[in-house]
Amino acid sequence: MSFDEGLADRIRDVLRSDRHTTEKKMFGGLAFMSGGYMFIGLSGEALMARVGPENYEKVLSQPHVREMNFTGKPMKGYVFVDPPGFENDSDLSNWVDLCHLFVKSLPPKKPK
Repeated sequence: MSFDEGLADRIRDVLRSDRHTTEKKMFGGLAFMSGGYMFIGLSGEALMARVGPENYEKVLSQPHVREMNFTGKPMKGYVFVDPPGFENDSDLSNWVDLCHLFVKSLPPKKPK
């Protein structure tokens, strides 16, 4: 699966001042990582947003948001956001910030 390179550039703009964010191709798309954790990514035209279990039900009630489901089983704490949900830059920035804040609250990953 491919991803929207223009959307990737928009996310890069939001994250421009964060030198600790990395990118990794995964899930057939592109993931943005912080501390070894994926926090937001692209799959086709949709955002893959790691919102965490505390925010999961709340964000699912928003327009243009749906369960992330790769295997036939929803992934709790992760959602897909369809393009109308991040059409303007402030909405995209809000998604990136919400997800980035969640992974920053996680314990540091142990090196492999």
